[in-house]
Amino acid sequence: MDVKLLALVAALTVMTYVPPSQAKPISLVERCYCRSTVNNVPRGYIRELRFIHTPNCPFQVIAKLKSNKEVCVNPEIRWLQQYLRNAINKMKKNKQGN
Repeated sequence: MDVKLLALVAALTVMTYVPPSQAKPISLVERCYCRSTVNNVPRGYIRELRFIHTPNCPFQVIAKLKSNKEVCVNPEIRWLQQYLRNAINKMKKNKQGN
């Protein structure tokens, strides 16, 4: 009887000292970052662009503005489409040159 009690106390002790998992629940992991987008962000206000492509979400573009605010930009904007075409062409040229 004492062995079972000792095993139970040891198991409970181990469980209380194990750090909780830092993983996020699946419902939070699969959530899209951009729920709405803006169409009228002037290019001069943008400090950097990030592109996010996740399996369950459409292509997402996050612009960090010079005011340190982040906004989601509509990826269908004409200047952004041209920017992406130029970047892809530049990557192709660099790849062919090497």
